[in-house]
Amino acid sequence: MVHAPAAVTLSPLDRADGSASYSSHGYTAIGGVNGPVEVQRRDELPEEAAIDVVVRPAAGIGGVRERHIESIIQNTLRQVILVSAHPRTLIQVTLQIVAAQEDECFSVNGVPQAASNIDILPTLFQTAMLALLSASIPLVTTMTATLIAINARGDLSPNPSAKDLTTASSLHVLAFSSFGELLVVESEGQFSLDVWEGVVTQARGICLGFEKEGDGGEDVCMDVEEEQERPSLQAALRTTIEKRFKDELKWKESLGCR
Repeated sequence: MVHAPAAVTLSPLDRADGSASYSSHGYTAIGGVNGPVEVQRRDELPEEAAIDVVVRPAAGIGGVRERHIESIIQNTLRQVILVSAHPRTLIQVTLQIVAAQEDECFSVNGVPQAASNIDILPTLFQTAMLALLSASIPLVTTMTATLIAINARGDLSPNPSAKDLTTASSLHVLAFSSFGELLVVESEGQFSLDVWEGVVTQARGICLGFEKEGDGGEDVCMDVEEEQERPSLQAALRTTIEKRFKDELKWKESLGCR
């Protein structure tokens, strides 16, 4: 399967301090960040900023799935944002799911539902990260995330299709900091320890880059080989931000400033 590169847009929203849209592998989300802003007394934290995350589904109103995703993202962002820089304030992160891979065989009131509760997480993480950078929120580190499916034969399928999601024996979302720390592990289904070790290795390579070594004689599926040839998500994130800075400094270059 040939996957198109991720589509990223920084600052698409005019009324947010920072915003970004991110589209990849059938998933699209747009996010806005406001803050630091005044926080209500009941939510105030004396030594750090409070973080509020809202996830809105592509159709209908949010439910248990969205509340679960919000708690995962909120707990993760507390490890990424330098919360001590703005005590007694609030940082608001709003994430709107625009498109997702849905199971047409399962619907509620005629609206197709997602085949998994965690498959949208990597897209939301990437969107939130880009929106925070757009808003110039102080960060401890950056982060990237990926989704991997395991089929009944034990084969790894990075960035699975809708069909892969419905037939997978297990799904795994992993997120890594730019320092290589594992920040998030969310899994669904049944899997063995040997399979799990392969998932971590593959996810780390997708997020941070694969080491250039011999093939070791192991068989890998075409999807895995394809992902190994791609730039890491961390490298793509760095390139996006560098391009943003260069575009914003063009006015200085036009005036002959350095």
